Amino acid sequence: MENSQVTVMALIKAKDGMVDVVKKELLSWVENTRKESGCIAYDLHQSKEIPGYFMFYEIWASSEALDKHIAMPYIQDITKKSAEIFAEPIQVTLWRKES
Repeated sequence: MENSQVTVMALIKAKDGMVDVVKKELLSWVENTRKESGCIAYDLHQSKEIPGYFMFYEIWASSEALDKHIAMPYIQDITKKSAEIFAEPIQVTLWRKES
């Protein structure tokens, strides 16, 4: 049986002067997302070398669970703020576990 889990790596770069604002926003996602059905792991990391770089490492039970997450209002709301606080679009890559 094929593993239907989806691993996500999302890279986020804060605009200069917006690191604290971005960090606060992203930490609020963690609290909300971990309560979602289908969320196996949802961890925020901040670069040790470049404080304005953040990375989410996520594991979802299925593509459907990930799609529901993306549609959540608190995730959609960030698109309205993204040009103000992010230096570039969020870079998202999807992965599957091979072992």
